[in-house]
Amino acid sequence: MRGLHADTGYLLYRLGLRSGQLFNTFLQESGLRLRHYAVLRYLAGSEGALQRELSAQLGYDPSAIVGLVDDLEKLGMTERRPSPDDRRSKTVVLTDTGRSFLRGTDEAGRRVTNDLLAPLDPAERDTLQALLLRIADQP
Repeated sequence: MRGLHADTGYLLYRLGLRSGQLFNTFLQESGLRLRHYAVLRYLAGSEGALQRELSAQLGYDPSAIVGLVDDLEKLGMTERRPSPDDRRSKTVVLTDTGRSFLRGTDEAGRRVTNDLLAPLDPAERDTLQALLLRIADQP
């Protein structure tokens, strides 16, 4: 029988847990969690997104997205605007407050990543990033 550390899926799971713990610790003061941060980061790279797009792109349940956007909206970091394509839908956009929050987290986010990847040299980090992107981009 193989040991757990021979199972790549398990190792990825453990790494995900550790990464989430580190990011949540760093976000604790703000009252946000990694899921909120992911929504903000996604919106920072777009002109806004429908909630169903956020759900699909981030892999979160649609009902979870509603709650996350509600939380972020209460903090003034996002707002819902009428969709130009469908007046029944709302587009979620990042506000100046949300952008400012993200700018303030850039250095801390780099520190978390550096802590997580400390055993790897720069070339190994680049290779890991490329491999993870290739896997993550699969349908």
